[in-house]
Amino acid sequence: MDEDEWLRRHGLHPDPQGLDEVRQLLRQQTEFEREAQGRGDTELMKLCCVQLFNAAVLDDVPLIWQAKSAGMDADASIDIQLLCGGGLAATKAHMASDPSETGKAALRRLVACEAAGDFDDFSVARQASFYASYYA
Repeated sequence: MDEDEWLRRHGLHPDPQGLDEVRQLLRQQTEFEREAQGRGDTELMKLCCVQLFNAAVLDDVPLIWQAKSAGMDADASIDIQLLCGGGLAATKAHMASDPSETGKAALRRLVACEAAGDFDDFSVARQASFYASYYA
């Protein structure tokens, strides 16, 4: 399955059943990328992350972070803002309540990126609009 096929199948706003498929595919591609850089399809991973961003389910943030941190290509391809479909403040609060190493690492990166200006003028609506244009 390639990025175009996946986009045609689910769009940028998958229904709840489609979201389960998105999560499953993202987990699979993340594992491939962790096994060997370049084995996972990072553009497909990014699309899955955009779909999860649009769903704004805070419990998906660790999954998106795991995808982003799967390798150098994934880190470059998957924007840090994709962790924040539920908003920056809500995402940081959610990650602060997650005692796992994944939660701590994601929160450290979010805070560092915010301090570096990566979230200046950030809004969920503006980011969603950017991705709608990107995938049009």
